Amino acid sequence: MKITAIGIQARDKNRVNVSVDGKYRFSLDVFQLSDIGIRVGNEYTDDELIALEQESQFGKVYARALEYSLMRPHSAKEVRDYLYRKTRPTRTKSGEMREGVSPEVTTRVFDRLVEKKYVNDLNFARYWVENRSLTKGASKRKLTAELRTKGVEQSIIETLLAESERTDEDELQKVILKKRSKYPDEQKLMAYLARQGFSYDDIKEALSKTED
Repeated sequence: MKITAIGIQARDKNRVNVSVDGKYRFSLDVFQLSDIGIRVGNEYTDDELIALEQESQFGKVYARALEYSLMRPHSAKEVRDYLYRKTRPTRTKSGEMREGVSPEVTTRVFDRLVEKKYVNDLNFARYWVENRSLTKGASKRKLTAELRTKGVEQSIIETLLAESERTDEDELQKVILKKRSKYPDEQKLMAYLARQGFSYDDIKEALSKTED
């Protein structure tokens, strides 16, 4: 079977459509096209074309996963969950079911993201701690629970929280300033603060300071 045409896609100038024996067969990004060395006139066996289709799948999923990873830092678990969804069947706009990509492809994508340092739990956890401290108060206990839910190892969490300059006392003051008007009843405010992971003693001390 012979490559009969290679053309740039109208919707995405970074991808090309590849035709075999006069019919569209698969697409590749321009970097893959260069790396693989596909040219018009090249001949391939059916098995070789199937392997090229796998490369096409890899390129598409990697591009989407890279975009997902660059939106904000994500934990390894979040990226794995995202890629797992790519292996599930999806319904097209016309109502037909489209098969998901193979687990082998998503494994390659994940490994490439890790290799390129787009996925790193230490960097993610550092971003999460810094962001939560800046946007709104968060106790160490709450941060720990959030990061554990994201799949970050306890040793990484403990290291980052030990390095951080934030304290539960400072974070408590942030929360109290934001929530006091919403909870005029002090007991309800204390209950809310406790649900955020702050200790009862710290809550009592923080509230007494705001009353002075």
